[in-house]
Amino acid sequence: MTSSASFDTLESLQADIAELIARLPTLKNQQLIKQALTTIVRLADSDIERLDWKILSASLADMERGFKLFYNYRHVRKVTIFGSARLAPETPEYHMAVDFARAVTQLGFMVMTGGGGGIMQAGHEGAGRENSFGLNIQLPFEQQANPFIEGDPKLINFKYFFTRKLFLLKESDAVALFPGGFGTQDEAFECMTLSQTGKFGPVPLVLIDIPGGDYWRSWSQYIDQQLVQKGLVSPEDPSLYTVADNLDVACDAITRFYQVYHSSRYVGDQLVIRLTTDLSEAEVEQLNADFSDILVKGRIEKSQALLQEAQDETIELPRLVLYFNQRDLGRLYQMIAVINQMANHSIEETVHPERK
Repeated sequence: MTSSASFDTLESLQADIAELIARLPTLKNQQLIKQALTTIVRLADSDIERLDWKILSASLADMERGFKLFYNYRHVRKVTIFGSARLAPETPEYHMAVDFARAVTQLGFMVMTGGGGGIMQAGHEGAGRENSFGLNIQLPFEQQANPFIEGDPKLINFKYFFTRKLFLLKESDAVALFPGGFGTQDEAFECMTLSQTGKFGPVPLVLIDIPGGDYWRSWSQYIDQQLVQKGLVSPEDPSLYTVADNLDVACDAITRFYQVYHSSRYVGDQLVIRLTTDLSEAEVEQLNADFSDILVKGRIEKSQALLQEAQDETIELPRLVLYFNQRDLGRLYQMIAVINQMANHSIEETVHPERK
């Protein structure tokens, strides 16, 4: 780049920054934008390596692409499919993944995969291009996107695995795991860890075998024998996931999760659970009787949107608020299952949970 071109670029950047600062008081997320700019300024004045700046810049570019793509689909529920890239189209696992993806899209969900071959390709084949997102990774040996998503505007090529995985989980409302190798095992355990520690979800996690298969069933036995029975995880932690070798069971685990439960967030120390329909006083009393052990203090209470949720798009939904201990996530999943069994009488069978 010539010095003249560099000067023009700098002038343009200065003008953009000046305009942003001038508009900052009117922007909806002004405080968060200010925090991000402040962080950049502090870093610019500190001694970090050139490589650190390259990582920061490329990470921000990855996230910019992801944020822009998914914003237009923020109200559509999505299922992330993980599984082996090595399973060929003639294998029963591949056919099962095709059928599963087709089934969940018929229920109104969209499908996300890593964009490659094997189970990822099966997910896009079953969902169809119009219902698919591909989150590919740039590798020295290029990982080619599968033909069902190649060239689609909903295909993103990420530089880093961590930014790619951020979006595969951040944007998902359910995770389906098919058999796979080290990468799939890593994704399975990371989903469990993030769920167990409250950093992801709550969302339904479904581990799908072919009919009569034992890949995930034997995995679950290992969890029970080596982790649960030895006290290395809580006895309730297996409630974080469902093992299924039947597509009806797998799909039902996902749709049932959103029958009454809608979503949740923390406001200060309180967990706010949004619901698609209100619970009765008696049902809330039952929750207090059955799940008081997960409370730090107080009770589970019905509520409207809190003041801090004034800009929340779910402001009209009824809520439950509680001081959750942020430890017993398996028990929280059990409570969500109970909530979804409540008020079923007021929910029509034809309603799908695809809108959020």
